[in-house]
Amino acid sequence: MRIGHGYDSHRFAEGRRLILGGVEIPFAKGLDGHSDADAVAHAVTDAILGAAGLGDIGTHFPPSDMAWKDADSIDLLKRIVRVAESENYQIVNIDVTVVAEQPKIGPHAGAIRQKLSEAIGIAPASISIKGKTNEGMDAIGRGEGISVHAVALVNRIEDQDRVHSRHSPTLPPL
Repeated sequence: MRIGHGYDSHRFAEGRRLILGGVEIPFAKGLDGHSDADAVAHAVTDAILGAAGLGDIGTHFPPSDMAWKDADSIDLLKRIVRVAESENYQIVNIDVTVVAEQPKIGPHAGAIRQKLSEAIGIAPASISIKGKTNEGMDAIGRGEGISVHAVALVNRIEDQDRVHSRHSPTLPPL
């Protein structure tokens, strides 16, 4: 089992849609970025890559490459899931914390969880989405943008394990 941490942040920008975890959130501003600036998908992607020791999102999808301009970050996440699986990593669970004064994340957590579940190929119950504020501190607290932390747990599937179920390993009784 391996753990990876992902982080992303973006400033708010006029004239863009706000996409978090593949879900369009009704809000006056979107996030500024080369792709669709989906900070949740970016942080989750980096967490998976980190857990599998496969670099970071910028290595795989450099912002200098116009091929990724306005890219759908859920599609990028799906590509990285396939890369991790090709290296024999099974994603066990994902934990995400979105830090923003506005919009409130709670009302959208279920939809984000479902969209990430579909993209990653794990049960919605294996994904946690939480919203926190920065209590008015720093740029995030002043409402200038959003930051996201994500943690991924992955399991390296050895050749002999491939014939067994894809369920998470069970712990022995205490």
